[in-house]
Amino acid sequence: MKKLTTLLATGLLLLAGAAAILPGSAAQALDNGVARTPPMGWNTWNTFGCNISETLIRQMADAMVSSGMRDAGYQYVVVDDCWFNPNRDSAGNLQGDPTRFPSGMKALGDYLHGRGLKFGIYQGPLDKTCAQYFNSYPGATGSLGHEAQDARQFAAWGVDYLKYDWCSPTGTINDQVTTFAKMRDALAATGRPIVYSINPNSVHAKTGPQRNWGDVANLWRTTEDITLAWDTGQTNGYPMGIKNIVDVTVPLAGYAKPGQFNDPDMMEVGRGTLTDTEQRSHFALWSMMASPLIAGNDLRSMSAATQTILKNPRLIAINQDTLGLQANQVSYDGTRRVLAKRLANGDVAVALFNQGGSTTTVATTAAAIGKSGTSFTLQDAWSGATTSSTGGISASVPGHGTVVYRVSGGTSTPATTTTIVSASSGRCLDVPDGATANGTQPVVWDCNGGANQQWTSTGQTLQALGKCLDAPLGATAGAKVQLWDCNGGTNQQWTVNTDGTIRGAASGLCLDVDHNLTANGTPVLLWTCTAAANQRWSRV
Repeated sequence: MKKLTTLLATGLLLLAGAAAILPGSAAQALDNGVARTPPMGWNTWNTFGCNISETLIRQMADAMVSSGMRDAGYQYVVVDDCWFNPNRDSAGNLQGDPTRFPSGMKALGDYLHGRGLKFGIYQGPLDKTCAQYFNSYPGATGSLGHEAQDARQFAAWGVDYLKYDWCSPTGTINDQVTTFAKMRDALAATGRPIVYSINPNSVHAKTGPQRNWGDVANLWRTTEDITLAWDTGQTNGYPMGIKNIVDVTVPLAGYAKPGQFNDPDMMEVGRGTLTDTEQRSHFALWSMMASPLIAGNDLRSMSAATQTILKNPRLIAINQDTLGLQANQVSYDGTRRVLAKRLANGDVAVALFNQGGSTTTVATTAAAIGKSGTSFTLQDAWSGATTSSTGGISASVPGHGTVVYRVSGGTSTPATTTTIVSASSGRCLDVPDGATANGTQPVVWDCNGGANQQWTSTGQTLQALGKCLDAPLGATAGAKVQLWDCNGGTNQQWTVNTDGTIRGAASGLCLDVDHNLTANGTPVLLWTCTAAANQRWSRV
């Protein structure tokens, strides 16, 4: 199979925030002290595109303050593409467009800082920005060859957040890692704390979800650009609807932690087209996925309904929780999706998401989200109302709707993420090539710290890459163990026994390395429990 060689050659190695071994990854993880919780703010692009000016930006900053958005947690005002003079100056420095930003970019940063806000700016790592690549803005003022110079310029202007957009079909994922890392290191050299947000997907193979970029950036886009639609039918192509982005981003939960977060793109709340129910789902799911909450609407003319969504204190608290965890999928049947996010005080936030078009009941249990006991309090994140439960968690959810509860009480069973090592070979339980298709059969492989060898235990489930370890229904000895969408079934529940065996609750069979073989790529299946070495596992 030559698996590791293939992974390195194609750059598809999925890192779990541990060893960063790809070119340009000088550090094991980017730890620049910023974005300890997902950044919150506003970006120019979704509503205004290239039609921006310092007057507009200042008006938006004023509206962010007067509307209460700043006090709700929104800080960053990000000036996207088309802010610059199409020509660098004689020394090669970037300049603001003299007509639309006559006061200069430092003055704009000073204005934002004076309002208690932070300054974000846009640039590209190659020769052109996106607008220049598509010939909708003149020039070729990307940072290629100017990384250190541009980073110093940004720091001098008081920039607090850099959005760095690939925008080219060229380059392997290794090329991207190396190139993005140049700006990472240039920003670090300035000594100014600057949030580093990258987009590796624009006009490119969709590399965002193919690795953990936490060694390179604080934030990384997981999909192509969002658009003002619920479902565009795209798996990961341009453009992306709300539901489509959720499908791509949910399985990447293991990558998120303080200082590094999956970025499903800016929000479309308050921009029309989407129903109120869809906008509420959009905001709730971004909050649960520990996503940056970057608004994209016109802040000067927000309706009361838009403000109610964007300033919801309970959902913002869930998003900004200091554990910095993204919600894991508890169950999903193709329509009803349950996500659970552990919080720093021991509570668990639960999202009951109905992806279908008609009202249905979405349900889970306290045990399934990692809580034990018989008495729980459920706070509705939208209304603030509380109810009591002995363990059941359910709601009637409208089509495209999401109900979120903050569950307190009982005893929390923290999720743990480990590698699972076979006693017979010393090799790790591994998802081949990081595949996430339903039915993928795990194997044993040399332990390498990849995300495809990281298994998260929540309650009785074992998850990797957003999928659950699953025994086929009615499995008998010799059936393959597989990855499958988490559905809460007993065939996805496992007991780790004191003798090191891992027994399936539904089948009563144990995880077994086929025929006691020890070679890389040996499949793992289900077999009558014997406690032989090829059925004993340690969690490291």
